[in-house]
This record gives sequence, C-alpha cells and structure tokens, in this order.
Amino acid sequence: MNTEKHLGNWIKEVAGEYPLMIAGPCSAETEEQVLATAREMKDKRIQVYRAGVWKPRTRPGNFEGHGKKALPWLKKVKEETGMKIAIEIANAEHAALAMEYDVDILWIGARTSVNPFAVQEIAEAIKGTDKIILIKNPINPDLALWIGAVERFYKMGIKKLGVIHRGFSSFRPGNYRNDPQWQLALDFKTKYPNIPMIIDPSHICGRRDCIQDMAQKALDLKYEGFMIETHINPDEAWSDAKQQVTPARLTEIITALCLRKQQFQDPVVVDQINFYRSQIDELDNELLELLSERMNLAQKIGELKKEKNVAVLQRNRWAEIMEKAKQKGVSLGLSEKFINRIFNSIHQESIDNQEKILNR
Repeated sequence: MNTEKHLGNWIKEVAGEYPLMIAGPCSAETEEQVLATAREMKDKRIQVYRAGVWKPRTRPGNFEGHGKKALPWLKKVKEETGMKIAIEIANAEHAALAMEYDVDILWIGARTSVNPFAVQEIAEAIKGTDKIILIKNPINPDLALWIGAVERFYKMGIKKLGVIHRGFSSFRPGNYRNDPQWQLALDFKTKYPNIPMIIDPSHICGRRDCIQDMAQKALDLKYEGFMIETHINPDEAWSDAKQQVTPARLTEIITALCLRKQQFQDPVVVDQINFYRSQIDELDNELLELLSERMNLAQKIGELKKEKNVAVLQRNRWAEIMEKAKQKGVSLGLSEKFINRIFNSIHQESIDNQEKILNR
C-alpha cells in the first residue's frame, strides 16, 4: 500500500497548494444553522464543509443527530457555496445514503475504526467508489488497528484515501481531551508517506483556546490538512460546544498559520545542521550502550530475585528511582512528563526481562 504514490493525489485536486481545510459544525442541528455557518465560511480558504449527521454519543439521551433529514441541508451548502461536503459514516446504511446525496468525503470515526467488523462492512458497501475516504485513528493507541482499517478500504479498490489524527483516549487526566501521542501518528506517516494525514485539533484539545497551536504543530510536522469544528454560535452548540470556534475565529487561525520551508536552502546552515546531527548520532549510540548496561544489571538483579524467590516489582525502590530521576531531570531542563515517559518505558523493559528470568 505504501508504494502507491497516487493514493494522495486527491488532496491537491481538492486543496491546491494550500493545506486542506475541512471545517463546519460538530452537529447539523438545523437547516438555518448549517447554512448560516457555511455562508460565513464561503471564500475563506475552506475547501470542505463538514457536519455531523449521525452522532455516536458516549451515553444515551444526548443529541445523536438528525440522520437522513440533515443530508439535504448539506446538499444545499454544496450548491450554494461550491464547497465540497463531508460527513461521518458508521455503517453500510449511512454509506448508501451518503452516496445517494452525493457527499464528497466520507470519514470513519474513531469509535468505528476500532471495530474491524464495522470497517469491513462499510468497505464492502462502497467497494470501488471514487469518493474520498478518511479514517480517524481508533480511540485506543493501536497503530496496527489503524493501518488495518485503511487496508480494508484499499483492498476494496478505494484509491482516494487519507487518515485523520484526532488523538487517543486515556484514563489519566491530562491537558487535552484526547492524548495526541504524536509519535504513533508519525510512525503511520513514516510507514505510509503517500497517504495524507489530517489533524483534528478540535477533538485533541477539547477546548478552543489551543486549536491554533495544535494546528501549527501539525503543519510543522508536514501534515497535509486540518479538520476544525466551526459553529455560527459555538456556545449554543448542541454538542461539543467548548471545542468549536466561530467562522471569524477560524479565519484568524488560518491566517496565522505559518507554512515552513521543506528544506534548508543556505549551504552554511546545512553544514551547521549536519554538524549538530552528527553529535546527536554519537549521543544516541552512547544512550543505547548505557541502556544495554542498565538492562544487564537489571537481569543480574532478576537472577538474585529468582534465587531468593523475591517478587519482581519493588514499589518502594521504583518510587525512589522516579523521584530522583524527576528531580535530576527538571534541574537539567527536562520536563517531568518526558522523564515519566522515558523511565516508565525503561522500568517496563526491566520488569519484562526479570519476569522471563523468574519464569524460566
């Protein structure tokens, strides 16, 4: 799949040279709201109008969308503004209705992409379509599951594919509604560079104040587009009010985005960058050697634990290591969050190695 260079050709056809911009309300609430929002967005660098027609909600009793009733409203948006239209689909029936109303872009939501059975059902229902299909990352951080969802559509002869990075659910409270886990998304981009990746900063942030910063970071990481929830009156929105922006604010965000150069042009700067990179390569080698030495010591401790029949996890010792690491790391200018991620990974590897020794 990664050798198919044509998979991303559609994005230039839709967006030209500027990054793709998909925007519109979380939910299509009324015909008036849908059209008023679209009219405010017309001719503002927005190529695609999105709106939630079916809304998969966590708990029953919340607004779950108007379904088929809202599709003619979107068709009017397309006819009046010239923008393409996009909706989320979650089953084969939704797909058939989207085709009937000539929806240009269909996206598979995070709650659907986590279910291979649902993804396969939709892929078979739209086999061979010329529509653009975007797949959001699953709600859980599972790269293989995300790739698998994309592959199911590809195997059905669908060649206009893209993915949406909307963050991942986490049981730990954090700064964002959904944890970005940038490295996982970048791993996808590295594996499949010809499949366009779009950022959904609205769902990652969960609030409107950090959407611009999130969008700029994605642009810096060479994402090809954005999906930003936009509402004519966000505070009165029927769903996800806190993360939606007004059309005027969306224009400000788009205007403020800075397109970076793809490569360094100045040969003097290139030489300087290469010098720094060579130093990083040396330090990386040293880090790997030190980690190997650390694991060897952890294995020796594992042998002693096996000999004396002692449990692998020693909570007091682990708490002591973490406290010292955070204090030292912060004093060296490293963030506590970064220290936690690094040392948790090291600790897990040590535990895994010692478990193997104890159960040998």
